[in-house]
Amino acid sequence: MPVITLPDGSTRSFEQAVTIADVALSIGAGLARAALAGKVNGELVDTSFLITQDAALAIITDKDADGLEVIRHSTAHLLAHAVKELFPDAQVTIGPVIENGFFYDFSYHRPFTPEDLTAIEKRMTELAKKDFPVTRRVLPRDEAVSYFKSINEHYKAEIIESIPTDQAVSLYTEGEFTDLCRGPHVPSTGKLKAFKLMKLAGAYWRGDSKNEMLQRIYGTAWAKKEELDAHLLQIEEAEKRDHRKLGKQLDLFHMQDEAPGMVFWHPKGWALWQEIEQYMRRVYRDNGYQEVRCPQIIDRVLWEKSGHWEHYKANMFTTESEKHDYAIKPMNCPGHVQVFNADLRSYRELPLRYGEFGSCHRNEPSGGLHGLLRVRGFVQDDGHIFCTENQIEAEVTAFNALVLKVYKDFGFNEVAVKLALRPDSRVGSDEIWDKSETALRAALSASGLTWTELPGEGAFYGPKIEFHIKDAIGRSWQCGTIQVDFSMPGRLGAEFVDEDNTRKTPVMLHRAILGSLERFIGMLIENHTGAFPMWLAPVQLVVMNISQAQAEYATKVSEQLRTVGLRVQLDLRNEKITYKIREHSLQKLPYQLILGDKEVAAELVAVRSRSGEDLGQMTLPALLERLQTEIKNG
Repeated sequence: MPVITLPDGSTRSFEQAVTIADVALSIGAGLARAALAGKVNGELVDTSFLITQDAALAIITDKDADGLEVIRHSTAHLLAHAVKELFPDAQVTIGPVIENGFFYDFSYHRPFTPEDLTAIEKRMTELAKKDFPVTRRVLPRDEAVSYFKSINEHYKAEIIESIPTDQAVSLYTEGEFTDLCRGPHVPSTGKLKAFKLMKLAGAYWRGDSKNEMLQRIYGTAWAKKEELDAHLLQIEEAEKRDHRKLGKQLDLFHMQDEAPGMVFWHPKGWALWQEIEQYMRRVYRDNGYQEVRCPQIIDRVLWEKSGHWEHYKANMFTTESEKHDYAIKPMNCPGHVQVFNADLRSYRELPLRYGEFGSCHRNEPSGGLHGLLRVRGFVQDDGHIFCTENQIEAEVTAFNALVLKVYKDFGFNEVAVKLALRPDSRVGSDEIWDKSETALRAALSASGLTWTELPGEGAFYGPKIEFHIKDAIGRSWQCGTIQVDFSMPGRLGAEFVDEDNTRKTPVMLHRAILGSLERFIGMLIENHTGAFPMWLAPVQLVVMNISQAQAEYATKVSEQLRTVGLRVQLDLRNEKITYKIREHSLQKLPYQLILGDKEVAAELVAVRSRSGEDLGQMTLPALLERLQTEIKNG
């Protein structure tokens, strides 16, 4: 007689073994219809799973994150089902869930086309409406291999052959289609109502370029049509905001094959960069940081001492000179310890805060590179604080307030805070990690912040607080971080003379606010769709003449604006003024000044805003007051 304990603490007793579907029905017909899966003692299973003894049970519906996972997994199988009906000679391989959806890889004698994609999605809809029951059966490993070979699914047979012979495998069937899978799946295809196929791509079998190139079909699936529509709208909006397209359109930067993952900054893009860097330099100055600069290439001996050679070498660019191995720095922290070590420090100097706009290089896989958002060469607004254990909470609390202020200045007001905890591969004792994690929790509490915890996602040398900002279309970006490190200072011989005249090892706080400047600029471009606020805009206004008769006055106006520090473009081209206005509007400049004979005679400027609004004629002092107020207010 199994006793089932539900999430609210209530229990239900049954006289015999019972399925999850039966338990859901005993609670109510509505829950039975909504049930997608169950969680028995923490394990996700099908609604057909038979409970034979006492257990804790949660009924999973589309309101649960696990429910969405089951929907997406099941939709991947629905995709394979549709492909096999339309293209019987295609072979199915693997079809996992990914962020916001799924993909499935197929082997077929010709490339799929966009028209094929449309037909496959249509067939998926038809199969879903047929509401086929999805059933599970278990076969011995060798019997499953024979089955898939008999239906010409050699990739599936190869997957199963890699499983130990004493293990059984589970198969799922819907209609006439059977697939290999651990599950769980929805009870029937009718539960799948909101999906769309997104794109085609290529992928090597088992990720090995020596193997066959398969065809990958990507899709997205959601619990409700409204959620699908919102996701598709976000994708459409994101495509409009793609920083790579806008970077080219606005002449900010480019990238090319000869320098993969590296950025060629154009004058306007570098002007944007400099505005951000100088803003952060003022943040350093106003918050007690001393700016330093450390070498790009350092002997492997130092990287071995720091632990990077053991834990991070695969991501490091290395070189050799005069029989010595060197690494191009992937991060700045070991260099900052050397600056600290260059003199004998006193406890009176602590906390000691160093900052560097450090140029770093990491050997990221080429397939993961993505414009400014994923690069190999980047600059961090990096900083390290050397302090005592008693100073950790105050320093982290001050940093938390600072990082939120900086994000607000850049227009980001929604910030999620996460605490990444000890990974499996790490340096330092459990006692040290306990201290580090406790200190960060205390600082978050002192800051009045709420946070979520990420087990196993800390750096190899210490736990970290992560700051995730939300952009204009609801996407989340991880930017700032602060990490407590009890290990690296000791490994690199950092010491200070304490109040009792003994030598102690300082604690090291690794911190960044923007993170990679390249990545942050990519985010800014997409957040603002390239229409930057006045203080950030690479070109803040353009001065245009209607005819050559106003060229001298236009030159004089632009020079006066530049004198007060504004970034001004002067356009004296012999083109129609309507052409100039349209062209500069596409460049998303905050303001356009249009000068004709009337403006010259009255010593005025006609002002047009980025939105296309005609602001009328103004004196230059009145315009300057408006612009300076806008810049001051961000």
